[in-house]
Amino acid sequence: MNLSLSGGIIVAIGGIAPAISIGVIGLKAVEATGRNPEASGKIMINMLMAMAFAEAIAIYSLIATIF
Repeated sequence: MNLSLSGGIIVAIGGIAPAISIGVIGLKAVEATGRNPEASGKIMINMLMAMAFAEAIAIYSLIATIF
C-alpha cells in the first residue's frame, strides 16, 4: 500500500472510533445524571476522564501517521 493511503486509513479509523466512543460516553453520562442528579459531580469527573482516554487514541493514530 502507498504510504499516504495507509496514513489516511490510520487517521480515518483512529478518528472515527474515538468519536463514536465519546458520543456513547456522553450519552451514558447524561442518562446517569438524569437517573441520579445528586451524583452529577462524580459522573462528570468520570465522563471527562473517559473522554480524555478515548481522545488519546486519536492522538496516537495521528502520531503513528506522522512517524
